[in-house]
Amino acid sequence: MLPKRSLGLTGIDVSCLGLGTVKFGRNQGVKYPTGFDLPDDAAVVALLDLARRLGINLIDTAPAYGTSEQRLGKLLVDRGQWVLCSKVGEEFIGGKSTYDFSGSHVQQSVERSLRHLNTDYLDIVLVHSNGNDSSIITETDCFATLQRLKEKGLVRAIGMSSKTVAGGLLALDLSDVVMVTCNPGEREDLPVIARAHDLGKGVLVKKALASGHLGSAAGTDAVLESIGFVLGQPGVTSIIVGTINPAHLQHNVDCAEKALAARE
Repeated sequence: MLPKRSLGLTGIDVSCLGLGTVKFGRNQGVKYPTGFDLPDDAAVVALLDLARRLGINLIDTAPAYGTSEQRLGKLLVDRGQWVLCSKVGEEFIGGKSTYDFSGSHVQQSVERSLRHLNTDYLDIVLVHSNGNDSSIITETDCFATLQRLKEKGLVRAIGMSSKTVAGGLLALDLSDVVMVTCNPGEREDLPVIARAHDLGKGVLVKKALASGHLGSAAGTDAVLESIGFVLGQPGVTSIIVGTINPAHLQHNVDCAEKALAARE
């Protein structure tokens, strides 16, 4: 059973692996090495059940993930047992992404996510950056709007899924949690993780498995190596692993448990 870690100072405890759900609702414009068909409802329900039994309580979604939110809202049971993380800022329509970080759009996006996910609150909402992290933070009312929604109780924790070190560091001043890229081959965001640790902020990690592009030396398990590396960074709360393959999910959890046991 996966252990849980405190998400910074939010009072939210999350499993050290979370389930990413882009593949529940979108198979266009993604960067995975092979194409895939969207799973049917039965397959999604089975994967969610497996995740729960393995100790996963964190689910990551976004409006830009096609129909992911709508499907989760229909198929997810026992809402109170799950920590739901969604995002604002990016829309994926007609096969391409567009971005809007205005306060009015942020509020509309959160309200839509609440409807789609069939819930009256979101545990975490992240700004889905287009790469211009610093401009989003300093030139829009995106974070101010998220803070107001948090004060109203519609959101429990706010932050940014950042794409630059400068943006990640800047976001920490306004955030409860950040989402950054980290794996053995991509270490640029380690200063952001270290700073979050110093500040007591939560850290979610994306692309820990390099979106399926991990290499592996002879006789090594690249997934085990990468998960062990990321979970070994002080300050990391949870890794988001996006999969619709039950065997892959089981292997990811096995690797996390093995890596954590090796550090005890």
